[in-house]
Amino acid sequence: MADAMHGPKATMLPDGRRLHLQHGPIDLLIDASGPPDEVAAAYRQAVARFRTVLVELVGELRELRKPAGPAISEADFRGPTARRMARAVRAHAGAFITPMAAVAGAVADEILAAMQEGRGLSRAYVNNGGDIALHLAPGESYAAGLVSRLDHPRPDGTCAITHDMPVRGIATSGRSGRSFSLGIADAVTVLARNAAAADAAATLIANAVTVDHPAIRRAAAETLDPDSDLGKLLVTTAVGPLEDGAVGAALAGGVATATRMTDSGLIHGAVLCLNEHYRVVGADLSVAPPTVKRAQAGRIAASGPGPDQRDAAVFGR
Repeated sequence: MADAMHGPKATMLPDGRRLHLQHGPIDLLIDASGPPDEVAAAYRQAVARFRTVLVELVGELRELRKPAGPAISEADFRGPTARRMARAVRAHAGAFITPMAAVAGAVADEILAAMQEGRGLSRAYVNNGGDIALHLAPGESYAAGLVSRLDHPRPDGTCAITHDMPVRGIATSGRSGRSFSLGIADAVTVLARNAAAADAAATLIANAVTVDHPAIRRAAAETLDPDSDLGKLLVTTAVGPLEDGAVGAALAGGVATATRMTDSGLIHGAVLCLNEHYRVVGADLSVAPPTVKRAQAGRIAASGPGPDQRDAAVFGR
């Protein structure tokens, strides 16, 4: 976040439909549907709110990097995005987590909230590198494509998200993402009530996808990035060939964590991927790739993949 000195940029993409906002490490892709004047006004509101988001976060960075204890409160922070982060991690304070685990999702939520204020949109999303905040009016839906490997950015499957589902956020974490991971998952995608909640949960579930194995290399986070909020914790730097038994054992740890979160109402569901092995947690979560093994009973439904491939979660029109 040291790049706060450079100002925010706002650009309409060549399709004339999507808005791109960028400031330092924050990179947002925004799409909204509705009456043209409402969409234009929503985009203006997004640009106006975006101008100060990074500066606000940098001003509270020291506190945001501290582990979240049981007493963490929104009142500990000044900015609305930081308060969203604190609210998202408070439910997980028994595990090692800092508010930074929810930063990407919280930024997406904050910009979407600014877009919606006083506007009549039928649907909208704010995609912050794969951590996505959603707005869906009655009768509207999205199809989320699941991409487990950024070096092969093709959808491994899709998930339908409708207005009636308690899902307004989707986030992905894993060892190949933008942040360090304690685990070895290629990708863990989580659906939750908002993007910040999904972001925090995806981080912890991905951390739980792990196993002791000589093919896995780890290093202290602070040796890779002195500013990392993970400090001396060992993060994954490389994963060699793993036997199917090791893959299954690692995924079982993530499934157990995701199941506890679904049972307690913290998330709606999750899709876990490691070495092209998949697990789905969530009794009514509709996901199709053909190779998925469900961790809980539920239905499978196919939906067409979409054009946007920003991270391990993308959207189809």
